[in-house]
Amino acid sequence: MVAAGKPRLVTAAMVKPGAVVIDVGINRLPDGKLVGDVDYPGVLGTAARVTPVPGGVGPMTIAMLLENTIASAERALAASQSA
Repeated sequence: MVAAGKPRLVTAAMVKPGAVVIDVGINRLPDGKLVGDVDYPGVLGTAARVTPVPGGVGPMTIAMLLENTIASAERALAASQSA
């Protein structure tokens, strides 16, 4: 998992062949383009899997937030009905 806050900091030379790289960093370059902390094109040939930026972990974060919100609401409802 990479969350360094530096655009394209992690290169293919830093990645073990076959590794799974989860890039949670998001950086805006001067030209406005969004990139992660991993040099995505460079690491593609070395890693087995790499999450893209944007569009990688963001959708999963939102899905888990919604799942936890629903679970919390269900627990609150059950507690209020048993009181």
